[in-house]
Amino acid sequence: MSAQPIADNLFTEDMSALVGARNRETGHIFFPLPLTPNDNIEPIRLASRGTVWTYTVQRFPPKAPYIGPTDPEKFKPYVVAYVSLPGQTMVESRLTGVEPEDVKIGMEVEFTTILLDPDAPPEEQKLIHAFKPVQGE
Repeated sequence: MSAQPIADNLFTEDMSALVGARNRETGHIFFPLPLTPNDNIEPIRLASRGTVWTYTVQRFPPKAPYIGPTDPEKFKPYVVAYVSLPGQTMVESRLTGVEPEDVKIGMEVEFTTILLDPDAPPEEQKLIHAFKPVQGE
């Protein structure tokens, strides 16, 4: 069994981008999709590239409802960033493929997926969205 998305309606069917929502009246774009169909939205494919607007480093296991590794001995710090998707919205996301000390505000990043907990048993693996530095930029 391969890893499953952590939530429904998070990724496009081919898993190549995030699915956002556009308000049909205002045109406002946001992420993630709302939980009710009464919000007058249409799903849209979000841009796969953006820039780091700001970031922080998560250095300890988050509190519930976090479902990743919680053992302080096994927990690995990770970067959480707000990624600005041009002309669309801002997405809170993990950054991958970069050390915390190498992250820069304004750096170009691109969409990817990662395992929430690489050490979880295969049947419990969950995919989450992330962004990684654009190579050669």
